[in-house]
Amino acid sequence: MALNLPQLRAFVAVVDAGGFGTAATELGLSQSAVSHAVASLERTLAAPLIVRSTPLRTTALGDTVLPHARAALASTDAIVDAAARHEATTGGTVRLAATPTVCQGLLPSLLRHWSERLPGIRIRVFEGSGEETEAWLASAAADAAIVVDPPPASGPGNPPADGGALLATDPFLALLPRDHPLAGEETIHVADLADDPLILSPNGCERHIRTIHRLAGEEYSPAHRVRDLGTLISMVQAGLGVSILPEVSRPLVPEDLVLVRITPHHTRSLVLCGPQGRPWPPAVRALVESVGRLPTGANSAA
Repeated sequence: MALNLPQLRAFVAVVDAGGFGTAATELGLSQSAVSHAVASLERTLAAPLIVRSTPLRTTALGDTVLPHARAALASTDAIVDAAARHEATTGGTVRLAATPTVCQGLLPSLLRHWSERLPGIRIRVFEGSGEETEAWLASAAADAAIVVDPPPASGPGNPPADGGALLATDPFLALLPRDHPLAGEETIHVADLADDPLILSPNGCERHIRTIHRLAGEEYSPAHRVRDLGTLISMVQAGLGVSILPEVSRPLVPEDLVLVRITPHHTRSLVLCGPQGRPWPPAVRALVESVGRLPTGANSAA
């Protein structure tokens, strides 16, 4: 007895659609082709599976065969998906967008990991602001991005649950000159910095810094806004004020500055993900899934 997948797919589609015409449209086939496939399956099984009436219904044998047909199709689709994922590990290019701090503070370890685990995938890095990286991802200019606190994914073909791979839970810290009176403290309250001019870069971090001040009941009034992180660091070095930066910035902090824990404690999530609302390329899914196999600490901002 020789069964084939097109027959099973046609049978399941007809039952689910409630008719041959609708099933044919969903399968992209002619109605006669779908009818022929189901009839061929019935001849192979030597018994009818469908009562061709209005409404259409399955026979006793059809009821028995249906769950097995679904399982066979699901297994076949899983095999095809596994093959596609395997193919993704042997070739392909992923355009990955990330912010400058992530590129410098987090990405090097990820690139090393991927070069070892997925040597066939070529990664092209696009560096931009938080707004730019999200826009590139939405417009398909980038295939994946490391984004801050993304919404859950809901599109077909995306990983379930959180819609990506959590790379780091990134706390915010105070950036101070090493000779600042509070530089030696283990933790300081944001209110302790009220007399210091606040220097910040008006990018995706500003909303988090606002939140810290709001949680503390402190006035939020930055003294300086600078676009470039290097400029911000130079100004703090020159004693022109202090700043608040995410932990992922630590590799960029020179020796004459220190990062000190700040309260109220506030963090952001750095997540590697593909685009919302459309399927992710197999190579992107391969990168996301491999993050779970990172060495301990490799995907931590701490």
